[in-house]
Amino acid sequence: MQLPFGFGSFSIAGCAPFPAVVCGDQVLALAAINRWRHQTGIRLHGEECLLEFVEDWDANIDSVARFLEREPADCQALWKPAGQLQVHAPFTPRQILCTGANYRQHVIDHAADFGGGVNDQASTAEQRREQAQAKIDERARNGMPYAFAKLPSTVIGPFDPIALPEDIEKPDWELELAVVIARPARHVRREDAMRYVAGYTIANDITARDRLFRPDMRAIASDWLSSKSPPSFMPFGPFIMPARFVADPHDLHMTLALNGQVMQDATSSDMIFDISRQIEYVSNRVALGPGDVILTGSPAGNGTHYKRFLKAGDEIIASIAGLGSQRNTCVSEGAHA
Repeated sequence: MQLPFGFGSFSIAGCAPFPAVVCGDQVLALAAINRWRHQTGIRLHGEECLLEFVEDWDANIDSVARFLEREPADCQALWKPAGQLQVHAPFTPRQILCTGANYRQHVIDHAADFGGGVNDQASTAEQRREQAQAKIDERARNGMPYAFAKLPSTVIGPFDPIALPEDIEKPDWELELAVVIARPARHVRREDAMRYVAGYTIANDITARDRLFRPDMRAIASDWLSSKSPPSFMPFGPFIMPARFVADPHDLHMTLALNGQVMQDATSSDMIFDISRQIEYVSNRVALGPGDVILTGSPAGNGTHYKRFLKAGDEIIASIAGLGSQRNTCVSEGAHA
């Protein structure tokens, strides 16, 4: 049985980032695999850019698997400890699509904290919870996902600082399981959807809560550009774990700690709409391509629930079982410029 391996982007001594295969805490540049192509007969596409590597995902991942099974002895000296390298975002996706309000407990907590909307007649938090649960059950049976776009310019590495704009009062965290698309996808059927998944990684969908709704544009409602897309508002990575090594993406333990205190602690089983339903929905609205990313929703425990928002000096550690961890420090955007 082959040990699991993932893919990330790294650099050393200030040089340009390079894509690499990750096995445990060891890293091997994809370019190194191509150096042995005359001996192994294996040649990868996209050795200089992981996004290009994903564009030929099926052939590339099979080639890496074959290489690791019969790796030349001389190559072993080229593996480097990940701790000696700078870890970057695996790549910058061309498109980032986000599924909102997709975790049951998150939606229930929000309803209990703030009410269930304009038609909410419940007077107590418990009544609002019961009302929200009934609405979720109905939505899961007969409804559809709710999705929006986030700009690729928000992407930073899993250990980079998050720059908080000084005019945002309520920056919040949202740990999410990120799905990386393997091939062009348009009008995908739910029963076929998982064949379009390359792998999984971690994303933190940082959100400016005070910019989520425009009081001067109530009829239009959400202002996704202002609330979701300031620079550095999406720590991404540390690596892409191929789908073949993730036994059940709907049963992954997810935690986020703020300054050492656990704020989010859930599993991906709490999704209202599973990954296949999200791919079906999104691919029927837009054309997806290799390397596009779908953020699948955030579990309960956002700052809105605790009435505690991010500020300079805060440290966030976000983890998903089998996918590694992120560690990001918040800084003032002015000080970071």
